[in-house]
Amino acid sequence: MAAPCSDPSLERHFKGHRDAVTCVDFSVNMKQLASGSMDSCLMIWHMKPQSRAYRFTGHKDAITCVNFSPSGHLLASGSRDKTVRIWVPNVKGESTMFRAHSATVRSVHFCSDGQSLVTASDDKTVKVWSTHRQRFLFSLNQHINWVRCAKFSPDGRLIVSASDDKTVKLWDKTSRECVYSYCEHGSFVTYVDFHPSGTCIAAAGMDNTVKVWDVRTHRLLQHYQLHSAAVNALSFHPSGNYLITASSDSTLKILDLMEGRLLYTLHGHQGPATTVAFSRTGEYFASGGSDEQVMVWKSNFDNVDYGEVIKVQRPPATLATSTGNLTVSILEQRLTLTEDKLKQCLENQQLIMQRATP
Repeated sequence: MAAPCSDPSLERHFKGHRDAVTCVDFSVNMKQLASGSMDSCLMIWHMKPQSRAYRFTGHKDAITCVNFSPSGHLLASGSRDKTVRIWVPNVKGESTMFRAHSATVRSVHFCSDGQSLVTASDDKTVKVWSTHRQRFLFSLNQHINWVRCAKFSPDGRLIVSASDDKTVKLWDKTSRECVYSYCEHGSFVTYVDFHPSGTCIAAAGMDNTVKVWDVRTHRLLQHYQLHSAAVNALSFHPSGNYLITASSDSTLKILDLMEGRLLYTLHGHQGPATTVAFSRTGEYFASGGSDEQVMVWKSNFDNVDYGEVIKVQRPPATLATSTGNLTVSILEQRLTLTEDKLKQCLENQQLIMQRATP
């Protein structure tokens, strides 16, 4: 049997923002962590202790999204000022700015080859740009409300977008056509991302849910109703076995996707947890909240075979940290949509389709 695994632990917390933190992202080499805030500032935190942070100013309004390029040499940010900035994340903090949309930019994401950037906006569009020339390439226009998030698939062939029109749309980058619309959310869809394998997507909603779909069959694979308020962000562990979520109920939750269950509930932020992201290796994850804090956590849970450890019942662990006692609850709540229910649901769907066919 595997050795007992450690609980996630709070390693560091960064203070410097003067308003709610909206977004976080690690550089590929784990030396830097970027965060954006309602205070219109972009901060670059150094993971090396006692290193000074960089504060970048340039945006004229709240920063809503940040993303490091795959090489780590560039950093993109989007803002309520309708612009996107591409920064060189060094002490000079030089940037180029382009007016990307006619309303708030909600999301920026580099393609895995670093050549393209996808942006999403309250102007109801998703746009794709050439990174180095910051040249507009094309627009995807089928959403009928604000678009909160847009991401490239790991291979760069697909784009997924999430909107206040309650849909998640899957797009083919080459044909620029919407290949599928997922309409199962009961409210605004706040965030969406691809599984590292590229075969699934996970979407978070204002209806407190997280849903996981297969992009090949378009089947709903998993449906989690674990938060008591809106889910604002999510991030897949690079192994693809875990998913972390951040919610307005002030908690972060770590889900075991292989077991289909909740592993941890982390209480660290005072007020809504607005953003969360795993590092590129999965060793760490960072979270931000309306409490103006950026927290860096050590995962600890991927060093062992979790299939064995999950069976061991342990009492909740209390972490003593600089922010006080963070209670980590280890819960074993099952999926609300079990495999049996899902099977039944799919069979019923098949019967309905057969009846409809003349």
